[in-house]
Amino acid sequence: MSIMNISEIEISTFYLVGIPGLETANIWISIPICFVYIVAILGNCTILFFIKTEPSLHEPMYYFLSMLALSDLGLSLSSLPTMLRIFLFNAPEISPDACFAQEFFIHGFSAMESSVLLIMSFDRFVAICNPLRYTAILTSARVTQIGLAFSLKNVLLILPFPITLKHLRYCKKNLLSHSYCLHQDVMKLACSDNRVDVIYGLFVALSGILDITFIFMSYVMILKAVLNIASQRERFKVLNTCVSHICAVLIFYVPIISLSVIYRFSKQSSPITRILMADIFLLVPPLMNPIVYCVKSQQMRKLIVGKLCQKQS
Repeated sequence: MSIMNISEIEISTFYLVGIPGLETANIWISIPICFVYIVAILGNCTILFFIKTEPSLHEPMYYFLSMLALSDLGLSLSSLPTMLRIFLFNAPEISPDACFAQEFFIHGFSAMESSVLLIMSFDRFVAICNPLRYTAILTSARVTQIGLAFSLKNVLLILPFPITLKHLRYCKKNLLSHSYCLHQDVMKLACSDNRVDVIYGLFVALSGILDITFIFMSYVMILKAVLNIASQRERFKVLNTCVSHICAVLIFYVPIISLSVIYRFSKQSSPITRILMADIFLLVPPLMNPIVYCVKSQQMRKLIVGKLCQKQS
């Protein structure tokens, strides 16, 4: 009787990981993770609520902020199910179809956040370099068109990910490297030719590099315009309007760049380091962006404090 080669059996379940070596402490690790998710979801929902209900916030800058909050909310909700299953219920199993769906939403909302940060840099450029035409350039209709165009672009950009992964065969390895599914992580498990996924993944990564390049170029032009302002006090006042956006850019891109550097150049780095950096990439931006914008935006801060004071009285 011939013995079936186990390596040729199609895998029906993938396994995610928490933090290696700390499996017994999963329930304790779940407490700060749950806290981060609750604060992130409440913070972004609060921003969306105030922007929708307060007429004084119906301006291009706040419309773009609402897009950022939606992206952060989507990013949190995309990773929430598997993170809670692992750390609360010690259930690391996930079906391939669920995994492909999750990686589509994670990469889709990540791409959308990158696009929104680019749009917001354009908003700051127009506001500082061409203030007299700001309202004429960024009308409500144009803001809506920009948002829809970038949303469609990102859906079409990320849609091939789950489709190409679906057509690969998985028959040797089924252990992923994180608490959620990422395209580059899943495609490494394939036992069939994944060159298309590698090439297309590189193309998507290059589109993200283009976003940060255009953001950098917009700030070079902003800085050039600010240096032409005679008054030092006015310079500081103008630059202060960019602080929130600069913080959001750093919060989003620093973990991504750090993770890429670790994977590319630090082959001997600890798996825990890579896992923690990947978790920071998903958990920190949705948590910090609402805090940064509420602290730095005087208009937003006054509205929130005013509502809280009304409830207490």
